[in-house]
Amino acid sequence: MTDVVIRALDASDADLFDTLPDPLGAREGHRLTRHRPDWKRVALRDGKVVARGAWWGGPDDTEPVNLNWFDVAEGEEEAGAALLRSAPWQVELELNAPANWRDDPALRAAAETRITAARKAGYDLLVERLLYRWTPDRGLPERPGRLVFRAEPDDAVFFDALRRIHSVTLDAHALRAVEQGGVDRAAQEELDFFRWCPSPREWWQVAATPQGEPVGIHIPAHNPSGPCIGFIGVLPEQRGRGYAYDLLAECTHFLAERGAEFVAAATDQGNFPMAANFAKAGFPVVRERLNFEPA
Repeated sequence: MTDVVIRALDASDADLFDTLPDPLGAREGHRLTRHRPDWKRVALRDGKVVARGAWWGGPDDTEPVNLNWFDVAEGEEEAGAALLRSAPWQVELELNAPANWRDDPALRAAAETRITAARKAGYDLLVERLLYRWTPDRGLPERPGRLVFRAEPDDAVFFDALRRIHSVTLDAHALRAVEQGGVDRAAQEELDFFRWCPSPREWWQVAATPQGEPVGIHIPAHNPSGPCIGFIGVLPEQRGRGYAYDLLAECTHFLAERGAEFVAAATDQGNFPMAANFAKAGFPVVRERLNFEPA
């Protein structure tokens, strides 16, 4: 077997990226995603693409924020691992697959090939997530009417709320941030993400009871691929009352009222309460995601 050649691509040969089969439906999943040709890399054996990766970031980013398209031909796990190890960007890997991919032998085999390559390259699984997509034909979720929502211009209010929310959280990314730098780091990472999104700062909202008792926050957002539920968070002392649904319903209405033709969202598979809220609000699971972090 000949050695593998790892190559970066550019605008002149970007079509090489499209020569590998796409059993997990990455192309359809990324039809609204813009990948830069020079952030794409392939592994070739005898001139044939046997692994590929597309790193991704926002339009103003100078470095990718993640690798969200990674494919490996059957039996080419070592080539896929070499592609990952040789990349100049060691960032989080998002492996997306159709919902319930484990129940289909062909999809399971394709996913496991990619998972094996990632593990061989030293990547560790951080979390498995559910990806949702609400569309107007699903109908807007009912607003319970229990809370009062308002914009809040002071970032310190959101920072304090995020610190309290992440002091007791099920979110794997937040837990990693807390482990690395405490609740301040977790709160700051969320704020950095909200600011990174191209949607207006004025969209950020706080929620309270009619009596003025703080309940939580919700962030309607647009990421570079379109409208999304940026964040839903209930303060620890207010949990157990179902308020996360109220926040989610309001966030969905907010985006729909501003012309959203779809609303994307995600939650960790282990976050059963939030998954139940998405189901109640009419958000179907459209894909699943495995998040890997480099060693």
